[in-house]
Amino acid sequence: MPRTMSVSDSIVINADPMTVYEKVGDPTAMGRWSPENRGATVRGPIPGERGGTYVGMVFEGHNKRGAFSWTTRCTVTAADAGERFAFRVHAIGVRRPRLPGAIATWEYRFEPVEGGTRVTETWTDDRRAWPDALAHAFDRIATRGHTFADFQRRNIRTTLERLKAALESDAEHVGH
Repeated sequence: MPRTMSVSDSIVINADPMTVYEKVGDPTAMGRWSPENRGATVRGPIPGERGGTYVGMVFEGHNKRGAFSWTTRCTVTAADAGERFAFRVHAIGVRRPRLPGAIATWEYRFEPVEGGTRVTETWTDDRRAWPDALAHAFDRIATRGHTFADFQRRNIRTTLERLKAALESDAEHVGH
């Protein structure tokens, strides 16, 4: 059975696109919403020194699933303020991302709509060189019985719901 190579989901958040972009486009903050990510460490010039997140920025993502922790090396591929943020994951390891290779691409799009911003999060499997049978076997071990596409579909929904709750809660507190 061929793999599903990309999954995405969307949610409308009662906030303007720039506000949502500023939160999502800061990889050090993703751990606040993601079920697996625990934040990131920026390598090289930090975003504030360059005026925010920028294309080419490298960061290491800290992740945890159950008792297993790992670190990924990522490079920002799109940083279009208020419109799009994307990065590719290209190395992985337990404490340090020592094993290079195409792993995944994550993309967030921000579209102004009635009621706020439609945020679309997309995960793309970049393991194109892996035979489907090997990917399926690995995925089922790594995700306790699921394909990465099914697993990421649930993670994306959780991330978007947590992001919406956090930003709308922040907006309520600012308004009072």
